[in-house]
Amino acid sequence: MGALSALEQAMEHGWEALWARVVDREPVELLDALRRECDSNVVVCSENRVVVPNAYDVELAHFVYDELVRRGSSVGQVLTDSLARHGERQGYEWAGPLTVHITRSDQVPNGRYRVTSGAMQHVSAEGFQQAVR
Repeated sequence: MGALSALEQAMEHGWEALWARVVDREPVELLDALRRECDSNVVVCSENRVVVPNAYDVELAHFVYDELVRRGSSVGQVLTDSLARHGERQGYEWAGPLTVHITRSDQVPNGRYRVTSGAMQHVSAEGFQQAVR
């Protein structure tokens, strides 16, 4: 298991270096903001069940969003994967399928971001599989 954790950390650090080159900001700040949003919205249902929101919205300033789109980055998936690993380490249960949605916002100052979360409406497994196809 130690080798797998080391590989996971190496991948995260590699992505963080790429992110820093793209937006000239520390990506750890955004990842930490997602983790804090997740941790601050924990609902303890029982001793063995801790539920957290499953839908996260990251609003980026125009410049940052445009730069990511221009480079064809799959940053939403990378952030989703990182948040999924965080939830797994904490023993969280997602309120549904985990998503991190990246949007451009006029309300966010240049070079900054805003992270919000909530529970996505329930989607049946059949409906989710059809949407994926």
